[in-house]
Order: sequence, then C-alpha cells, then structure tokens
Amino acid sequence: MANSSSPQMPSAHRADILENPLRTYLLGIIISICGNVVISISLNIQKYAHVRQSQRGSKPYYTSVMWWCGVVLMGVGELGNFAAYGFAPASLIAPLGCVSVIASAVISVVFLKEMVRPSDIVGGTLAIAGTYLLVTFAPHTFTHITAHLVQYYVISWHFLLYLFIEVIIFCILLYLYKRRNMKHIVIVMLLVALLASLTVISVKAVSGMITESIKGQLQLIYPIFYVMLVVMVASCAFQIKFLNQAMKMFDATEVVPINFVFFTASAIVAGIVFYQEFEDLALLNIFMFLFGCLLSFLGVFLIARNRPKIKQQDRNFIAMDRIPGGRRTDKVQPEAKTTTYGSLAAKLMCNRAGETDDS
Repeated sequence: MANSSSPQMPSAHRADILENPLRTYLLGIIISICGNVVISISLNIQKYAHVRQSQRGSKPYYTSVMWWCGVVLMGVGELGNFAAYGFAPASLIAPLGCVSVIASAVISVVFLKEMVRPSDIVGGTLAIAGTYLLVTFAPHTFTHITAHLVQYYVISWHFLLYLFIEVIIFCILLYLYKRRNMKHIVIVMLLVALLASLTVISVKAVSGMITESIKGQLQLIYPIFYVMLVVMVASCAFQIKFLNQAMKMFDATEVVPINFVFFTASAIVAGIVFYQEFEDLALLNIFMFLFGCLLSFLGVFLIARNRPKIKQQDRNFIAMDRIPGGRRTDKVQPEAKTTTYGSLAAKLMCNRAGETDDS
C-alpha cells in the first residue's frame, strides 16, 4: 500500500514526463548561448553608459539612449533564455550563463584592448569543460508543464518551506542594504539571486504553458498562468533594478562572475525544489553535475581574477581651472586636457557619492 503521509504526484502528471530528444536539447542550448552573449553585450553597454554619464555631468543614467539600448538588448537576451527554458530543464540552461562571462572577457580584449592572460585561457578551458559536464550529466527528461502540474508544485510543502526561507533571507538582506547602508557586492548580488530563483520558476511555468497552448492544449484560461506571469514580470523588474545598481557601484568584471555563480546556484536549487528535476537521478550523474558546476565556477573566477577595471571619472572631480589659486600651463589647452588635482579630496567623498547615485 502506498504511503499516504507524503503527497504523491498524480499519474496523469507522471505520464507527462518523457524522454527529451537530443535535437530539442541542442535547440535549447543554442538559444541559451545566443541569449547569454547578448546579455553580456548589454551589461557592458550599460556600464559604458554609466561611465559616460558620470563624465558628462549629473544627468541620471536613464536619460541616456545608450543605456536604454543596453536595456533593450538585455530584454532580447532574456527572451532567448525564456525560450530556452521551454526546451530543457532549468538546471541545464542556467549553468550556460558562463558563456556570458567568457563573452565579457572577449569583449574586453577586442574593444577595451586588454591583453589575453594565461588565466583567461585556463579559465575559459575550465568553464567549457564544466559546461560540457553539466550538459552531459544534467537531467535528460522533459516535463510537459501544464496549469494543473504548476498548481500541484506550488502547494507542495517543500516549495512552501523554500519560499518562506527565501522571503526571510531577502528581508534581512534588504534591511542591511537599505537601512544599514551596507553596499557590499555580495549583498546586492544575493538580492538579485533570490529574485532570480522566482524568475526561473515563473519563466519556466509561463514558457511551458504557452508551449502547451501552442500545441493545442489551452492553458491560458487558468488563473495560475497569470499569477506566474505577474511573478515573472515583477521579479524581472526588481532583478534588473538591483543588477543595475550593482553595475553602478562595482565593475562589470566583478558583477558578471559573481552574478553567474549566484544565479546558477539559485536556478539549480529552484529547479530541484519546485520542478523536482533531480528526482530519480543517478548518484554518479549528481556528482558529475556538481563537479561541472565547480569547474565552471573556477573558470569564471580565473577569467575575472585581477582583470583591469574600467576607470570611472569621479563625480567630485575638480578641474584645475576651478581650484582657487590653481594654475594652468599655457601648453595645455583647457578644452583638450584637464588635470585631476583635488582628486584626493574626491576620493575621501566616494562613499557619499555612491549614496547619492543610489538615490
């Protein structure tokens, strides 16, 4: 007799779990890779927009056309990831975010004229090897996401416990970030990661139900679809807000790798808890999958390690001609070159300038 103490998945839902063809996996992987490359480009464009706005004056970053172009590109990249989640498990698509880190390193070499370091080559090799292990040993089953299945997952006790813990941690981090003014990159990126877990859950649910509707099984008439749609939009909006604040306060070479590690871990946990993607997975597959995660994280760390940061002119920069008693040589044209005399005092005000930017 079956144990009635734990809820059992309905037989109709079990029948929806089928072997996913290799062609479908490859399609999801290709879409995800393209989306992550576009996201990497968008992050660098937004960072450049912040740097340019800080050099030009005190105008908000959202008045820059270039910043909005970066936002649009990020939307396109996320749309690609949205489609990819409809073809493969979240635990398979999320680790492919290392492509974004590798692409960022390539962009810095091509456009910022940085040198290719040995650690870049080693890190890229480890990241690619880790990605191969992740793709190979990830769960190779495909679940038809229906409204009834999503409702079943939402009310499961393990997800409700996971959601409760996540809300508590998010509130504590938000209190430290806003009230205690702790502008640490780990705190900001943890806020992004916690929101990303809800994004992954809702994106896969919405994408799966849309896919089933296109196939002929209409899922858009169920309220759970619109609940997940609202969660997806809200979590994406706040995720972009905190990510954008991180890009303002820290360098892209710091934000991108940390975001990859936190987002990947958050997405994998979300897939395991909500969609039960590791259910009945062999122990060897789990070990190799985690080993692939470790290789990818190590590769990302090596790529970002000691990479030159993008220099950003200080908001409190004081030109020589504006300093009382400052003298300007005749050999230097005022419009062509200014000296950063007074930057020492500006550096002492960096924290105050960061608070002003965040507001």
